[in-house]
Amino acid sequence: MDAPIGHFDHATPAPDALDELTRPVADAVRHWSGSVPAGQIVYVDTEPEWADTATFVEHYGRELLERSANCVVVAGKRGGESSLAACVVLSTTRVDVNGAVRRQLGARKASFASMDTATGETGMEYGGITPIGLPDDWPVLVDSAVVDLPYVLVGSGRRRGKLLVPGKAFAELPGAVVLEGLGVA
Repeated sequence: MDAPIGHFDHATPAPDALDELTRPVADAVRHWSGSVPAGQIVYVDTEPEWADTATFVEHYGRELLERSANCVVVAGKRGGESSLAACVVLSTTRVDVNGAVRRQLGARKASFASMDTATGETGMEYGGITPIGLPDDWPVLVDSAVVDLPYVLVGSGRRRGKLLVPGKAFAELPGAVVLEGLGVA
């Protein structure tokens, strides 16, 4: 199969690549529902040593720079209570943690979660965290620019491999909230 974006040697419908995904991501693909069929989510094999954005786009296609998204875990705090959420923004932007995220979570303070918290709570590898397969009770804040793209490159739960996901599928994830301006230049 050819990948819908980028230049990858190996592209496989995600339901046929469950062994390449972490358990939470594989379970989410296995139980996928929504207007986008699971078979339209594509797993592409990538080299972990090429994970840096500049190196990655050099090897797999320059057009991926504008079609890649990052998924980061944030912690919101209010009155001694802490909650976790995920934020999905284009890789050419950064998450507006102290503005859009803090307001959306109703938090007094918001910050990026520690690596140990992010990996421990998601069951995914650092540098490969994806919004697919996150805990169902987490808010998944998605920048509207991500939803507007035909396909978006995101992590697969591991440092090796990525997922190519139709943008509109992000709006249908459990806990998804689409926000204008979540990603800022």
